[in-house]
Amino acid sequence: MTPPPAQAQPETRAQDGSDPRCVPFKLSAPIPVGDEIEYPDYSGEDQDVWRTLYARQKGLLPGRAAAEFLTGLEALELDRERIPALADVSRRLNGSTGWRIARTPGLLDARDFFAHLARRIFPCTDYVRGRGELDYTPAPDCFHDIFGHTPMIMHPRFANFYQKIGLAALNCRNPAVEEALTRIYWFTVEFGLVRNPEGLRIYGNGIISSYAETQFSLTSKARKHPFIADEVARQPYDIWHLQGDLFVVESFEDLESSFDDWAARNALA
Repeated sequence: MTPPPAQAQPETRAQDGSDPRCVPFKLSAPIPVGDEIEYPDYSGEDQDVWRTLYARQKGLLPGRAAAEFLTGLEALELDRERIPALADVSRRLNGSTGWRIARTPGLLDARDFFAHLARRIFPCTDYVRGRGELDYTPAPDCFHDIFGHTPMIMHPRFANFYQKIGLAALNCRNPAVEEALTRIYWFTVEFGLVRNPEGLRIYGNGIISSYAETQFSLTSKARKHPFIADEVARQPYDIWHLQGDLFVVESFEDLESSFDDWAARNALA
């Protein structure tokens, strides 16, 4: 069960999975965690890409991003001028919700990925996309991982839910249930919406780290459905297009309890 690429648009690359960055690899040795992670020798171009991505996405967030995401982003105090050190981000996560970051060189094998989540460790890349991929990258990069993922891991209930996704995946032996769990992951962690008092807001990192998805997701062109775990588990998705169907949770307490119930009924808890 490999989490699919978080963003996708058909005009960007072939649909044959040929991009080697999208091919998951199996770990043969432990990867560095927390303070073990060294800061790469980024180029000036790398740092400028980060600044460009950060400024552009940050400008889209008011009125679109969930309050929980914005609170986490503020608490992380991410550097908007240079790529943050993963060790620094890891310390802030650990101090807030007991999560840490591991540096991964690319897309992990599903078993390795979920084994880290089960231990409250988020596998994170430390390279940034090229300027030609500002709007979209088919592979994970540190902007998607740091800006998109880590603010929500600062939220205690979402942090618990994210760990439970990892634990459930490790307990899963049924291919049909694995596919169902993948769909729940997709429509929550990557493409989830939440109902804040001010209205519908984005918390899924696949949306928040994507310029196009952020603008599209709250329009009438994206169909909104209430989050019911069994229905989400049956909903197919297409990674090559903007997401036409999205699911709305009423709160992260509801998300966690709904997932707990679904996992128990499917022998994953």
